[in-house]
Amino acid sequence: MKFKNTHKDHQITDEAIYYNRRKFIQQGLIGAAALSTGSAWAYDVSNHNKNKQFILDKITAEKDATTYNNFYEFSTSKSAPAELAESFKPESWTVEVSGLTKKTGTYDLEKLIKQFTLEERIYRMRCVEAWSMVIPWLGFKLADLIRYLEPDSSAKYVYFETLYDPKQFPGQNRRSIPWPYREGLRMDEAMNELTLMAVGMYGKKLPGQNGAPLRLVVPWKYGFKGIKSIVKIKFMSEQPVNSWQQIAAQEYGFYANVNPKVDHPRWSQATERRITGGFSLFNSRIDTQMFNGYGDYVANMYKGMDLTKNY
Repeated sequence: MKFKNTHKDHQITDEAIYYNRRKFIQQGLIGAAALSTGSAWAYDVSNHNKNKQFILDKITAEKDATTYNNFYEFSTSKSAPAELAESFKPESWTVEVSGLTKKTGTYDLEKLIKQFTLEERIYRMRCVEAWSMVIPWLGFKLADLIRYLEPDSSAKYVYFETLYDPKQFPGQNRRSIPWPYREGLRMDEAMNELTLMAVGMYGKKLPGQNGAPLRLVVPWKYGFKGIKSIVKIKFMSEQPVNSWQQIAAQEYGFYANVNPKVDHPRWSQATERRITGGFSLFNSRIDTQMFNGYGDYVANMYKGMDLTKNY
């Protein structure tokens, strides 16, 4: 499918920082990268592509998106990760690639990212607890990484795993989840044009509480599919079991596609609250859209599937 840009700039980037974005990136971010030894940002990101066609709503304020986070590796509280992540040091990061692919091995993230074109994608993100945000991510297409790694034709799924380091992730000292966190995608989902490996947001490097230095972004799925601080990628012929399936299979399935017609056992999925000016139960509710509004790009992958069973 060809993607069309049907939105005007003022509809996409209404915050002041975005009106002066190019100057900010060139002068501020590159300078910060030079001081960030060992990070994945020690190279020029000023010429990344800006894909405006995916924006569906007003952008969430950066403060809200970086202070209201699900990241159980830090804490089960949504406000605590921003504070706890201040001591997280995602430097000299490596990613281990294994399974059914020609290019297995351990890759230095900084060198790996340089193989791909960075793009800005402004996506609506939906959490299973019925709240949502619209975030400008900066990253590269997972499809580009997959083509680079040359998986075998027998590889039908891509598996991801988060860093296990209880010293940096205090939440891993508790048994809320069988650590490390695990997630997976079907190969066609991983190869979809929308699927992103994010290394930044709001024109800056990715904050620790948002999954630094590398996280998955799949905008038509619920937020728990967006595995953070990725250290392992594996190509598999069989469907992997993700962490939430392992914890509560009756509530969380493998696919996690946004489907307002199927309620979570403990709450409705028909509406959502947009995070604006902080989270509040007084925030107005809006209707949840099938596939989070991205049906034109992804619905064909699930044709013929019973989406009430494959949840």
